[in-house]
Formats: sequence, C-alpha cells, structure tokens
Amino acid sequence: MNNLNLAIFLIPVIVLILEALLFIYFLNTVENKTFFKRLIFIMLVMSFLLNFAWEVAQIPLYKGASFAKEHIAFCALASVADAIMVLLLYFGFALVYKNPLWVQRLASFRILLLIMAGGMGAVAAEIKYISIGTWAYNTSMPLIPIAKVGLLPVLQFMLLPASIYYLSCKINNHE
Repeated sequence: MNNLNLAIFLIPVIVLILEALLFIYFLNTVENKTFFKRLIFIMLVMSFLLNFAWEVAQIPLYKGASFAKEHIAFCALASVADAIMVLLLYFGFALVYKNPLWVQRLASFRILLLIMAGGMGAVAAEIKYISIGTWAYNTSMPLIPIAKVGLLPVLQFMLLPASIYYLSCKINNHE
C-alpha cells in the first residue's frame, strides 16, 4: 500500500475517458443504438467473468499467491483491467475498420489480427509487470522462451478477446 501514488491512477483514468469518448462517438454512428449499447454491456460482463475465471485458475502459477480472499480480490481487480483492455482493443479495431459493429463479421483474418494484437499487448504488459515486481511466476508457469514471460497470461489475451466478441454477438442477436 505504500507504493500508491497518482501515477498509478493516471493511465486507467485516461483509458476510461478515451473509452467513454469512443463509446459516444460510435453510439452516434450506429443506426440501432439499443443493439450497440447491449453489445458493449454484454462484452464488458462476459469479459470480466471469463477473465476472472482465467485469473483465478492461474493463481497457483504465481509466487506467493493462494486462494485467499486478498488474492481473489487481486484477480477481480485484474479482471476489471482486462475487461477495460478488451473494450479498448474492440474500439481500436472499430476505428481501423471504420465500423463499430465489425465483430458481426468476425472472419478468419480478423481473428488472426486479434490474436496477434492480443498476444503482443500481453507480452508487453507481462514484461512490464514482471520487471517492476508486481508479480512473479512460480517454476510451474510455462514461459515463452525469448520473452521470458508466462505462456498462460499471454494465451489469455490471445484467445479470450475474439471469443468474447463472438459470444457477445451471438448472445446479443438472440435477445
């Protein structure tokens, strides 16, 4: 707790403001505003839940971590950050494709781009957080050889975003 400072909150606040502005921008460009709002809501909820399950499942792979309430709370906080990043990735691709509903056409090439972007972002984040000591791996964590970062947290961001987008569209289309 002694490490808390204003800088820790600056990036998340900027990202949340950016996401709010992108949400408003894209909301004004879609015809079916209810569909879009529901899609974003479903994405956020699903992203939190799936990332939380993944985070908790990884607990034994981190040094000093256990299934104690403080570590579960840390997983919940990490899952909020993951959900924010999943939404930021979504909006980033929406800008590139100039279509806020691009996930309705989730073709193989788009999935490949998502996997690559998610993987690169996860590797960069893992390198950062390992280097500043936010967490450390147990010997049971499989590592990516060159980057020396955990394979499972990287796979998390390679696999979950596309799955979340796909499932969110399916759920939203059935409501």
